[in-house]
Amino acid sequence: MSIAFKPDESFRDAFTYRNSDEAILRFPFPFPEDKYMYSVNIEPHVPGAPGTVLHAAFDVDEHYIAECRDRALTLERDPLRCQVLDHMEAAQWDTLELIMESLAHDYPEQFQLERDGERWTWTNRPLGLEQQFVFGDAATLPCPPFEYITRQAQGDFCLLDHREDNLFMDGGTVTTQADWSLDFDLGMSFMEWHGPVPLAHQAGIFERALKFLLRLQLGAPVRRLNWTMTVNPRLDTSPEQYPEWGPDRASITPENVGGKLHLRVELQTLFRLPRSNAILFCVRCYLIGLGELARVPKWGKRLHRVLGTLPPELAEYKGLVRYRETATQWLSQFDDGTPASAGTQPDVDRLIPQQIQAQPGQTQARPSFASI
Repeated sequence: MSIAFKPDESFRDAFTYRNSDEAILRFPFPFPEDKYMYSVNIEPHVPGAPGTVLHAAFDVDEHYIAECRDRALTLERDPLRCQVLDHMEAAQWDTLELIMESLAHDYPEQFQLERDGERWTWTNRPLGLEQQFVFGDAATLPCPPFEYITRQAQGDFCLLDHREDNLFMDGGTVTTQADWSLDFDLGMSFMEWHGPVPLAHQAGIFERALKFLLRLQLGAPVRRLNWTMTVNPRLDTSPEQYPEWGPDRASITPENVGGKLHLRVELQTLFRLPRSNAILFCVRCYLIGLGELARVPKWGKRLHRVLGTLPPELAEYKGLVRYRETATQWLSQFDDGTPASAGTQPDVDRLIPQQIQAQPGQTQARPSFASI
Protein backbone atom coordinates (compact mmCIF):
# COMPACT_ATOMS: atom_id res chain seq x y z
CA MET A 1 0.00 0.00 0.00
CA SER A 2 1.45 3.33 -1.05
CA ILE A 3 1.45 6.14 1.53
CA ALA A 4 2.16 9.78 0.70
CA PHE A 5 4.19 10.74 3.76
CA LYS A 6 4.40 14.38 4.89
CA PRO A 7 7.82 14.50 6.60
CA ASP A 8 8.02 18.28 6.98
CA GLU A 9 5.05 18.63 9.32
CA SER A 10 5.52 20.04 12.81
CA PHE A 11 3.50 19.34 15.97
CA ARG A 12 5.17 22.19 17.84
CA ASP A 13 6.48 25.72 17.21
CA ALA A 14 5.04 26.64 13.78
CA PHE A 15 2.36 23.88 13.91
CA THR A 16 2.38 23.00 10.20
CA TYR A 17 0.42 19.76 10.73
CA ARG A 18 -2.58 19.39 8.41
CA ASN A 19 -4.76 16.46 7.28
CA SER A 20 -5.18 15.65 3.61
CA ASP A 21 -8.70 15.00 2.35
CA GLU A 22 -7.98 11.28 2.53
CA ALA A 23 -6.83 11.58 6.15
CA ILE A 24 -9.98 13.49 7.09
CA LEU A 25 -12.27 10.85 5.59
CA ARG A 26 -10.45 8.03 7.43
CA PHE A 27 -10.36 9.89 10.75
CA PRO A 28 -11.66 7.73 13.63
CA PHE A 29 -14.64 9.90 14.58
CA PRO A 30 -15.69 8.63 18.03
CA PHE A 31 -19.37 9.56 18.36
CA PRO A 32 -22.01 7.12 17.07
CA GLU A 33 -24.78 9.11 18.77
CA ASP A 34 -25.61 12.77 19.47
CA LYS A 35 -24.57 12.48 23.13
CA TYR A 36 -21.63 10.97 24.98
CA MET A 37 -21.07 9.25 28.30
CA TYR A 38 -17.84 7.51 29.30
CA SER A 39 -18.04 3.76 28.69
CA VAL A 40 -15.80 0.74 28.22
CA ASN A 41 -16.87 0.32 24.54
CA ILE A 42 -14.36 -2.48 23.93
CA GLU A 43 -14.53 -4.59 20.76
CA PRO A 44 -12.22 -7.16 19.11
CA HIS A 45 -9.29 -5.58 17.30
CA VAL A 46 -9.90 -7.37 14.01
CA PRO A 47 -8.94 -5.98 10.58
CA GLY A 48 -11.34 -3.33 9.34
CA ALA A 49 -12.08 -2.17 5.82
CA PRO A 50 -9.08 -1.37 3.59
CA GLY A 51 -8.03 2.26 3.87
CA THR A 52 -9.45 2.75 7.37
CA VAL A 53 -7.43 3.24 10.55
CA LEU A 54 -8.59 -0.22 11.65
CA HIS A 55 -7.25 -2.11 8.65
CA ALA A 56 -3.86 -2.92 10.22
CA ALA A 57 -2.79 -3.98 13.69
CA PHE A 58 -0.75 -0.74 13.96
CA ASP A 59 -1.93 2.04 11.67
CA VAL A 60 0.69 3.86 9.60
CA ASP A 61 -0.48 7.00 7.84
CA GLU A 62 0.76 10.16 6.12
CA HIS A 63 1.98 11.63 9.45
CA TYR A 64 4.30 8.68 10.26
CA ILE A 65 7.70 10.28 9.60
CA ALA A 66 6.76 13.56 11.28
CA GLU A 67 5.41 11.77 14.36
CA CYS A 68 8.54 9.65 14.73
CA ARG A 69 10.65 12.80 14.51
CA ASP A 70 8.48 14.53 17.12
CA ARG A 71 8.92 11.56 19.47
CA ALA A 72 12.70 11.75 19.03
CA LEU A 73 12.64 15.44 19.94
CA THR A 74 10.60 14.75 23.08
CA LEU A 75 12.83 11.88 24.21
CA GLU A 76 15.93 13.97 23.60
CA ARG A 77 14.53 16.64 25.92
CA ASP A 78 13.11 14.21 28.49
CA PRO A 79 14.51 10.65 28.45
CA LEU A 80 12.20 9.66 31.34
CA ARG A 81 9.31 9.61 28.89
CA CYS A 82 10.54 6.09 28.08
CA GLN A 83 10.95 3.84 31.12
CA VAL A 84 10.69 0.08 31.63
CA LEU A 85 11.13 -1.64 35.00
CA ASP A 86 13.82 -4.31 35.15
CA HIS A 87 11.50 -7.32 35.46
CA MET A 88 9.83 -6.47 32.10
CA GLU A 89 12.71 -7.51 29.84
CA ALA A 90 10.76 -10.38 28.23
CA ALA A 91 7.90 -7.98 27.53
CA GLN A 92 10.32 -5.66 25.75
CA TRP A 93 11.22 -8.40 23.28
CA ASP A 94 7.57 -9.44 22.97
CA THR A 95 6.73 -5.88 21.94
CA LEU A 96 9.55 -5.65 19.43
CA GLU A 97 8.50 -8.91 17.80
CA LEU A 98 4.81 -7.98 17.67
CA ILE A 99 5.34 -4.56 16.11
CA MET A 100 7.98 -5.68 13.63
CA GLU A 101 5.94 -8.68 12.48
CA SER A 102 2.77 -6.59 12.19
CA LEU A 103 4.32 -3.71 10.26
CA ALA A 104 6.14 -6.06 7.88
CA HIS A 105 2.93 -8.01 7.26
CA ASP A 106 0.59 -5.04 6.85
CA TYR A 107 2.98 -2.64 5.03
CA PRO A 108 5.46 -4.76 3.04
CA GLU A 109 6.39 -1.80 0.82
CA GLN A 110 7.64 0.15 3.81
CA PHE A 111 8.91 -2.48 6.29
CA GLN A 112 10.71 -5.81 6.03
CA LEU A 113 11.72 -8.38 8.63
CA GLU A 114 14.12 -11.23 7.79
CA ARG A 115 14.91 -13.96 10.31
CA ASP A 116 17.69 -16.53 10.33
CA GLY A 117 17.23 -18.25 13.65
CA GLU A 118 17.92 -15.62 16.30
CA ARG A 119 19.66 -13.34 13.78
CA TRP A 120 17.16 -10.81 12.51
CA THR A 121 17.38 -8.00 9.96
CA TRP A 122 14.89 -5.14 10.22
CA THR A 123 14.35 -2.63 7.41
CA ASN A 124 12.36 0.56 7.90
CA ARG A 125 12.27 2.32 4.54
CA PRO A 126 10.36 5.50 5.54
CA LEU A 127 12.96 6.28 8.21
CA GLY A 128 15.90 4.93 6.21
CA LEU A 129 16.89 2.36 8.84
CA GLU A 130 18.36 -1.12 8.51
CA GLN A 131 19.38 -3.03 11.63
CA GLN A 132 20.89 -6.48 12.05
CA PHE A 133 20.59 -7.83 15.59
CA VAL A 134 20.31 -10.98 17.66
CA PHE A 135 16.84 -11.45 19.11
CA GLY A 136 17.14 -11.53 22.90
CA ASP A 137 20.53 -9.77 22.99
CA ALA A 138 19.97 -6.08 23.78
CA ALA A 139 23.64 -5.30 23.17
CA THR A 140 23.08 -5.83 19.43
CA LEU A 141 20.60 -2.93 19.25
CA PRO A 142 21.41 0.79 19.55
CA CYS A 143 19.04 1.12 22.52
CA PRO A 144 16.82 -1.21 24.59
CA PRO A 145 14.41 -3.25 22.42
CA PHE A 146 11.21 -1.60 23.65
CA GLU A 147 12.55 1.90 23.07
CA TYR A 148 14.06 0.88 19.72
CA ILE A 149 10.80 -0.27 18.17
CA THR A 150 8.45 2.24 19.82
CA ARG A 151 10.56 5.08 18.38
CA GLN A 152 9.42 3.70 15.01
CA ALA A 153 5.68 3.50 15.65
CA GLN A 154 2.96 6.11 15.98
CA GLY A 155 1.25 6.55 19.34
CA ASP A 156 2.17 5.68 22.90
CA PHE A 157 2.91 2.23 24.30
CA CYS A 158 2.56 0.95 27.86
CA LEU A 159 3.56 -2.41 29.32
CA LEU A 160 1.05 -3.79 31.82
CA ASP A 161 2.37 -6.55 34.04
CA HIS A 162 -0.24 -9.17 35.02
CA ARG A 163 0.26 -10.23 38.64
CA GLU A 164 -1.72 -10.44 41.90
CA ASP A 165 -4.94 -10.60 39.86
CA ASN A 166 -4.28 -7.04 38.71
CA LEU A 167 -2.49 -5.04 36.02
CA PHE A 168 0.43 -2.73 36.79
CA MET A 169 1.88 -0.09 34.50
CA ASP A 170 5.50 -1.22 34.61
CA GLY A 171 6.86 0.37 31.45
CA GLY A 172 6.12 2.65 28.57
CA THR A 173 7.10 5.07 25.85
CA VAL A 174 4.73 7.98 26.30
CA THR A 175 5.25 11.20 24.34
CA THR A 176 1.79 11.96 22.85
CA GLN A 177 -0.41 11.71 25.93
CA ALA A 178 -3.41 13.82 26.94
CA ASP A 179 -2.24 15.31 30.26
CA TRP A 180 -0.98 12.30 32.19
CA SER A 181 2.53 11.29 33.21
CA LEU A 182 4.29 7.95 32.77
CA ASP A 183 6.86 8.96 35.36
CA PHE A 184 4.05 9.53 37.89
CA ASP A 185 1.99 6.44 36.98
CA LEU A 186 4.90 3.99 36.63
CA GLY A 187 4.30 0.99 38.90
CA MET A 188 0.64 1.89 39.63
CA SER A 189 -2.19 -0.63 39.54
CA PHE A 190 -5.07 -0.42 37.07
CA MET A 191 -7.41 1.35 39.53
CA GLU A 192 -4.71 3.73 40.71
CA TRP A 193 -3.84 5.15 37.32
CA HIS A 194 -7.53 5.46 36.37
CA GLY A 195 -8.31 7.22 39.62
CA PRO A 196 -8.88 10.75 38.19
CA VAL A 197 -11.66 9.70 35.76
CA PRO A 198 -15.05 11.01 37.03
CA LEU A 199 -18.40 9.17 36.97
CA ALA A 200 -16.95 5.93 35.60
CA HIS A 201 -15.95 4.59 39.02
CA GLN A 202 -19.44 5.08 40.42
CA ALA A 203 -20.83 3.17 37.45
CA GLY A 204 -18.46 0.24 38.02
CA ILE A 205 -16.92 0.67 34.56
CA PHE A 206 -13.32 0.11 35.59
CA GLU A 207 -14.09 -2.95 37.69
CA ARG A 208 -15.72 -4.56 34.64
CA ALA A 209 -12.90 -3.43 32.36
CA LEU A 210 -10.23 -4.92 34.63
CA LYS A 211 -12.01 -8.27 34.86
CA PHE A 212 -12.31 -8.33 31.08
CA LEU A 213 -8.65 -7.47 30.47
CA LEU A 214 -7.35 -10.02 32.95
CA ARG A 215 -8.97 -12.63 30.71
CA LEU A 216 -7.48 -11.18 27.50
CA GLN A 217 -6.19 -14.04 25.35
CA LEU A 218 -3.09 -14.29 23.18
CA GLY A 219 -4.02 -13.63 19.55
CA ALA A 220 -7.30 -11.90 20.46
CA PRO A 221 -6.46 -8.17 20.89
CA VAL A 222 -9.17 -5.63 21.64
CA ARG A 223 -9.67 -1.91 21.01
CA ARG A 224 -11.69 1.12 22.03
CA LEU A 225 -11.83 4.84 21.25
CA ASN A 226 -11.36 7.71 23.69
CA TRP A 227 -11.27 11.45 23.02
CA THR A 228 -10.54 14.93 24.29
CA MET A 229 -9.69 18.27 22.66
CA THR A 230 -6.40 20.10 22.19
CA VAL A 231 -5.54 23.67 21.29
CA ASN A 232 -3.15 23.59 18.31
CA PRO A 233 -2.08 20.27 16.75
CA ARG A 234 0.30 19.47 19.61
CA LEU A 235 1.14 15.83 20.34
CA ASP A 236 2.99 16.43 23.62
CA THR A 237 0.41 17.65 26.13
CA SER A 238 2.07 16.06 29.14
CA PRO A 239 2.03 17.48 32.68
CA GLU A 240 5.81 17.88 32.37
CA GLN A 241 5.30 20.38 29.54
CA TYR A 242 2.21 22.13 30.90
CA PRO A 243 3.96 25.54 30.94
CA GLU A 244 4.21 25.25 27.14
CA TRP A 245 0.68 24.10 26.27
CA GLY A 246 -1.43 25.13 29.24
CA PRO A 247 -1.64 28.84 28.33
CA ASP A 248 -2.89 27.86 24.86
CA ARG A 249 -6.27 26.99 26.36
CA ALA A 250 -6.92 30.69 27.02
CA SER A 251 -6.14 31.63 23.40
CA ILE A 252 -9.35 30.34 21.78
CA THR A 253 -11.63 33.04 20.36
CA PRO A 254 -14.73 32.92 18.12
CA GLU A 255 -12.47 34.03 15.27
CA ASN A 256 -9.76 31.36 15.58
CA VAL A 257 -11.57 28.36 17.10
CA GLY A 258 -12.11 26.60 13.77
CA GLY A 259 -8.41 26.62 13.00
CA LYS A 260 -6.83 26.22 16.44
CA LEU A 261 -9.07 23.80 18.33
CA HIS A 262 -8.57 20.12 17.51
CA LEU A 263 -10.53 16.99 18.33
CA ARG A 264 -8.02 14.52 19.76
CA VAL A 265 -9.05 10.87 19.38
CA GLU A 266 -7.19 7.93 20.86
CA LEU A 267 -7.41 4.50 19.28
CA GLN A 268 -6.54 2.30 22.25
CA THR A 269 -5.54 -1.29 21.53
CA LEU A 270 -4.47 -4.05 23.91
CA PHE A 271 -2.46 -7.18 23.03
CA ARG A 272 -1.61 -10.14 25.27
CA LEU A 273 2.13 -10.85 24.89
CA PRO A 274 3.36 -14.45 24.53
CA ARG A 275 6.50 -14.87 26.69
CA SER A 276 5.89 -12.39 29.48
CA ASN A 277 2.08 -12.74 29.69
CA ALA A 278 2.04 -8.95 29.98
CA ILE A 279 -0.38 -6.73 28.06
CA LEU A 280 0.80 -4.14 25.56
CA PHE A 281 -1.48 -1.11 25.82
CA CYS A 282 -1.21 1.11 22.73
CA VAL A 283 -2.67 4.61 22.55
CA ARG A 284 -2.60 6.03 19.03
CA CYS A 285 -3.43 9.76 18.86
CA TYR A 286 -5.25 11.29 15.88
CA LEU A 287 -5.76 15.05 15.56
CA ILE A 288 -8.26 16.95 13.42
CA GLY A 289 -9.02 20.68 13.46
CA LEU A 290 -12.65 21.72 13.82
CA GLY A 291 -12.46 23.35 10.40
CA GLU A 292 -11.28 20.07 8.89
CA LEU A 293 -13.87 18.02 10.77
CA ALA A 294 -16.75 20.29 9.71
CA ARG A 295 -16.02 19.46 6.07
CA VAL A 296 -17.89 16.23 6.87
CA PRO A 297 -21.44 17.58 7.44
CA LYS A 298 -22.54 14.74 9.71
CA TRP A 299 -19.51 15.12 11.96
CA GLY A 300 -19.82 18.88 12.38
CA LYS A 301 -23.50 18.48 13.27
CA ARG A 302 -22.88 15.65 15.74
CA LEU A 303 -19.93 17.23 17.53
CA HIS A 304 -22.06 20.33 18.10
CA ARG A 305 -24.67 18.17 19.84
CA VAL A 306 -22.16 16.14 21.84
CA LEU A 307 -20.41 19.22 23.24
CA GLY A 308 -23.74 20.85 24.00
CA THR A 309 -24.95 17.91 26.10
CA LEU A 310 -21.68 16.75 27.70
CA PRO A 311 -22.00 16.23 31.48
CA PRO A 312 -20.16 19.03 33.36
CA GLU A 313 -17.95 16.51 35.19
CA LEU A 314 -16.64 15.09 31.90
CA ALA A 315 -16.14 18.56 30.43
CA GLU A 316 -14.04 19.46 33.48
CA TYR A 317 -12.06 16.21 33.39
CA LYS A 318 -11.27 16.62 29.70
CA GLY A 319 -10.21 20.24 30.20
CA LEU A 320 -12.87 21.66 27.86
CA VAL A 321 -14.45 24.23 30.16
CA ARG A 322 -12.59 27.28 28.89
CA TYR A 323 -13.51 26.84 25.25
CA ARG A 324 -16.52 24.52 25.25
CA GLU A 325 -19.07 27.32 24.79
CA THR A 326 -17.02 28.98 22.05
CA ALA A 327 -16.61 25.69 20.18
CA THR A 328 -20.29 24.82 20.55
CA GLN A 329 -21.37 28.20 19.23
CA TRP A 330 -18.99 27.97 16.26
CA LEU A 331 -20.18 24.45 15.40
CA SER A 332 -23.83 25.53 15.53
CA GLN A 333 -23.54 26.92 12.00
CA PHE A 334 -23.18 23.31 10.75
CA ASP A 335 -26.21 21.95 12.63
CA ASP A 336 -29.51 22.41 10.79
CA GLY A 337 -31.43 20.40 13.37
CA THR A 338 -32.14 17.44 11.09
CA PRO A 339 -31.41 13.90 12.33
CA ALA A 340 -27.93 12.45 11.82
CA SER A 341 -27.53 8.80 10.95
CA ALA A 342 -26.40 6.42 13.66
CA GLY A 343 -22.77 5.33 13.63
CA THR A 344 -19.47 7.10 13.09
CA GLN A 345 -19.06 6.72 9.31
CA PRO A 346 -18.83 10.03 7.38
CA ASP A 347 -21.68 9.15 4.95
CA VAL A 348 -19.83 11.04 2.17
CA ASP A 349 -16.91 10.21 -0.07
CA ARG A 350 -16.12 13.84 -0.94
CA LEU A 351 -15.58 16.75 1.41
CA ILE A 352 -17.22 20.15 1.25
CA PRO A 353 -14.73 22.94 0.35
CA GLN A 354 -12.20 24.01 2.93
CA GLN A 355 -13.50 26.94 4.97
CA ILE A 356 -10.86 27.40 7.63
CA GLN A 357 -7.42 28.56 6.60
CA ALA A 358 -4.18 28.51 8.58
CA GLN A 359 -4.09 30.93 11.47
CA PRO A 360 -1.69 33.90 11.40
CA GLY A 361 1.78 32.73 12.26
CA GLN A 362 1.14 29.12 11.18
CA THR A 363 3.55 29.20 8.28
CA GLN A 364 5.07 26.29 6.45
CA ALA A 365 8.35 25.24 8.03
CA ARG A 366 10.96 22.62 7.42
CA PRO A 367 12.33 21.68 10.86
CA SER A 368 15.50 19.63 10.92
CA PHE A 369 15.33 15.95 11.81
CA ALA A 370 16.42 14.72 15.18
CA SER A 371 17.96 11.27 15.30
CA ILE A 372 15.39 8.46 15.26
